[in-house]
Amino acid sequence: MSSNSDKPPRQSKLCTTCGRSFEWRRSWERNWDEVKYCSQRCRRHKPGHRDRALEDAIVDLLSRRARGASLCPSEVARITDAENWRDLMEPVRQAARRLAASGTVEITQQGRPVDPSTARGSIRIRLKRRR
Repeated sequence: MSSNSDKPPRQSKLCTTCGRSFEWRRSWERNWDEVKYCSQRCRRHKPGHRDRALEDAIVDLLSRRARGASLCPSEVARITDAENWRDLMEPVRQAARRLAASGTVEITQQGRPVDPSTARGSIRIRLKRRR
């Protein structure tokens, strides 16, 4: 029987596409340093021009608001594409998670910061508070 000391320490990274955290897997043992995506789906749908535009829209909208004010992802989606805004909800949430990973914004629920990787349900986005 092997001991727990034989196992590598639990490591995690943030996915470049969706912004969620993912943990080390044995299949990535040889190339963990090069792994950027949590899944094949994220590898196929790398952030592009539209994703960068959504990130810029989030930051632009927040910079026009009062200090500490937040916005709903649906606001960004509606401004970006008024007719098909529902299709943009997950891309906007992904853009917000990437911005949170870079330290630009924070994701909140009920006014409190939450882990963007595990947040489920309604979220709000606000500029990260400088301390």
